Amino acid sequence: MSTTEIIQTAGRKHRLDRILDRVEASLEDDLVPVEIFNDPEVFRAEVDRIFTNTWVFVAHETEIPKAGDFVQRRVGLDPVIVTRDGEGGINVLSNYCRHRGTQVCQTDQGNSRFFKCPYHGWTYSSTGDLIGTPHLVDAYGEKLDPKEWGLKRAPRVASRQGFIFASLSEDVPELDEFLGGGGWMLDLVVGLHPKGMRVAGPPDRYKVKADWKTAAENFSGDVYHLDSLHWSTEEIHVSQGLQASCEIGRAYEMPEGHNFVGHAWTKAIHPGYVLWGYPPEVTQHFDLSGLDEAQLHVVNHEPPTVGTIFPNLSFIRFNTPAVPGGPFSVVTSFRQWQPIGPGEIELWSWQFVWDFQTEEEVLEHYTTGQFVFGSAGIFEQDDTVAWEGIPRAAASPWMRKEGMAFSFQQGNNSEVDQSPDPTWTGPGIRRNTGYGEHNQLAFYRKWLKEMRKGAPARTVDPASTHDCEGH
Repeated sequence: MSTTEIIQTAGRKHRLDRILDRVEASLEDDLVPVEIFNDPEVFRAEVDRIFTNTWVFVAHETEIPKAGDFVQRRVGLDPVIVTRDGEGGINVLSNYCRHRGTQVCQTDQGNSRFFKCPYHGWTYSSTGDLIGTPHLVDAYGEKLDPKEWGLKRAPRVASRQGFIFASLSEDVPELDEFLGGGGWMLDLVVGLHPKGMRVAGPPDRYKVKADWKTAAENFSGDVYHLDSLHWSTEEIHVSQGLQASCEIGRAYEMPEGHNFVGHAWTKAIHPGYVLWGYPPEVTQHFDLSGLDEAQLHVVNHEPPTVGTIFPNLSFIRFNTPAVPGGPFSVVTSFRQWQPIGPGEIELWSWQFVWDFQTEEEVLEHYTTGQFVFGSAGIFEQDDTVAWEGIPRAAASPWMRKEGMAFSFQQGNNSEVDQSPDPTWTGPGIRRNTGYGEHNQLAFYRKWLKEMRKGAPARTVDPASTHDCEGH
């Protein structure tokens, strides 16, 4: 291979780099290329560059309240065990035995002082230390170091409002810094009572042939779909006034990819419809004294309805009847879009309730939440069916040949004012309309930033051309 050929080879872009270049160029025109929604190389890079290099939600503290409690979760594709140890500490442990890699925990949740690998019996404590090796003297002759051969631990673990986040990389900012305006909004959503909220039960889990990014960006700012995709819910009197969703929408674009959309309920319904429409018997328990001026305005007049904390944690809260024409309940659902392959996710959905609510109230809110946003929920079915069309378009040979890109240009020529609100004193940007796709574009710009940042250094071996175009 000549010197000229080596230089030419070094200058060629790897396929993934070319895709990211197209994303970057397309975003300048408010477009998103189709190929990123169902591509094995893009998916592998997302797992390696995003999910192993940032904070990811793994559990809520109320799921593991007692010593020995554990739940099995995932960070990207990696199974982890979230445990409460005997000292009350929270641990996020790899679920791969250090001896041969077999999963040591085969149960979704439970209580145990240790985890025993079924293959050769290596046993680990709830902190991950190796505490047992069968036939120790004959097999090894001496005790193995419990730390060196313990389960791998997530380098960073921290909580906010009971939400446990873990990072598989040490090189991340503190959780509060990472959350930024997302934490500001999370405090507002779940921190209105000193004891916060708790899970009402284990998460629903079901697979959807959709890309995790589609779900995350939908919950970050898409109210444009409501009166078309969810119109059937208005026909059966579960929801009302969907055609006004954009007019009364309030878009909150926070730094670093965390985005939310609220609605001006006191303007749309009546001045007393504050705090998401919670009834007085609930709001009497709230303590708003810790909220700043901007939070007080938001929570009373324009509270967030949906939102996404990057990369894959979203929430929804709204007031809806448990059955058509029945009494209303305020639903709070957090959901995680677990990537499992190109164009496929496992959707995990938790219903949350206030700690002070009675068991009867909890059942009412949980049932209502499942009715609208459970695995067979009337809203959930609409969303997931629509989302499943996107990976099919992304896999289409015709659409790839055409260089198809999805339009995020809504409102570019609209007369609706989508400029940032100059009176806003909270973090990030507020826009006084639900029109426009600014939040979604902010999500994809964050995605691109993380995909670029996590890229490994490229080197060219003059003796090898197997990673180059045309070979």
